[in-house]
Amino acid sequence: MVVFGFGAVTVIGTVLLMLPAAAESRTATGAVTALFTAVSAVCVTGLVVVDTESHWSMFGELVILGLIQVGGLGIMTLASLLGLLVARRMGLRMQLIAQSETKTLRLGESRRVVVGVIRMSLLVEAVTAVALTLRFLIGYDETGWRGVYLGVFHAISAYNNAGFALYEDSLVGYATDPWIIAPITVALVIGGLGFPVVFEVTRSLRRQSGASMPRRWSLHTRITLITYFLLGVIGIVAVIAFEWSNPDTLGPLNTAHKFLVGGFHGLSPRTAGFNSLDVGAMHSSTLLINDILMFVGGGSAGTAGGIKVTTFALLAFVIIAEVRGEPTVHVMGRRLAAPVQRQAVTVALLGIGAVVSGTITLLTITGMDLDVVLFEVVSAFGTVGLSTGITADIPNPGLIVLIVLMFVGRLGPITLATALALRERRRRYELPEERPIVG
Repeated sequence: MVVFGFGAVTVIGTVLLMLPAAAESRTATGAVTALFTAVSAVCVTGLVVVDTESHWSMFGELVILGLIQVGGLGIMTLASLLGLLVARRMGLRMQLIAQSETKTLRLGESRRVVVGVIRMSLLVEAVTAVALTLRFLIGYDETGWRGVYLGVFHAISAYNNAGFALYEDSLVGYATDPWIIAPITVALVIGGLGFPVVFEVTRSLRRQSGASMPRRWSLHTRITLITYFLLGVIGIVAVIAFEWSNPDTLGPLNTAHKFLVGGFHGLSPRTAGFNSLDVGAMHSSTLLINDILMFVGGGSAGTAGGIKVTTFALLAFVIIAEVRGEPTVHVMGRRLAAPVQRQAVTVALLGIGAVVSGTITLLTITGMDLDVVLFEVVSAFGTVGLSTGITADIPNPGLIVLIVLMFVGRLGPITLATALALRERRRRYELPEERPIVG
């Protein structure tokens, strides 16, 4: 039903974008272009084959904005509700443990989840829109309506990690303006962490003192926050270090602006999709770091894509336990169940398979260099939207490949993890054990 729902919204969006009224030229847009844009918006990716502002009319831009909002709210709500569905299928003992541990998604609270997601989303978007609107009106002399429209559009796009911008060069024109970059960064981080984490943290801030909060957070929240922070630091340090003297990126900027722009680009690959530098001019080492960050993505039940930071962290914990020779995996005072470990491995390896097969297919179709093709594929699968500038040059068969990757990358990890959890069953007997050689 999740896949069908997103597919139906995509079809409606495609039909609306094909209407002559959706284009500035008042001529019908091609089916592949309309489909690509609709999927990119619904899956909150941000990859585009035509410039958003110059090609689409006001009606077309509003359709895109509506698809972004529906896609962002839908993915957060459905992912949270699927978590409830998995919790309900547990045994009584596990239900009680889940209820006491998570404190965010108690059983039978479907309505509260939906209302919470909508309320949090509208609040963050409204605050971000106000901040951006004031800056556009005061700092850039935009007219009243134009300033409000720019503020609202980019606020919704930022919170939903969509990466759509009403400028041909995304946010390059505002790269050194902290009053534009900071609100967008805060919005994309909040959206990327996921509703369960944000809900639990804000409730803790309201009810408890700072000293006792981390101990009372659920394991999911602690893993998400720590991993998200560490990967964010790695991304920021890597971009600043590798691009510091690059004359086509950070080189011409002063020290303060290098840290501002580098910090934004260290966080943007976590599926935000905005760029304030020419991504195509970055060094290959920077692109590879971005590939890794885009593949991992952000938090579960959020607007970010990728395999999710929790999946990545669980794999790291499994490796650490194996290196230490421990029979079970312990994390922050809790033992990880074996099915959870298998689910993390399955999601990660199938994600790698999707990226590898997509890259090989696109290399065959386009004949472009591996660096830029891999970046484009990972960006599509991770629903990021960053590009080295090759999207518009990819032929229609290649665009279809990217469309499939965006759809699979947006819904695949969520539906796959849920299906694996719900299909869990007990064996009534075990076969004789044998250990093949590893390594």
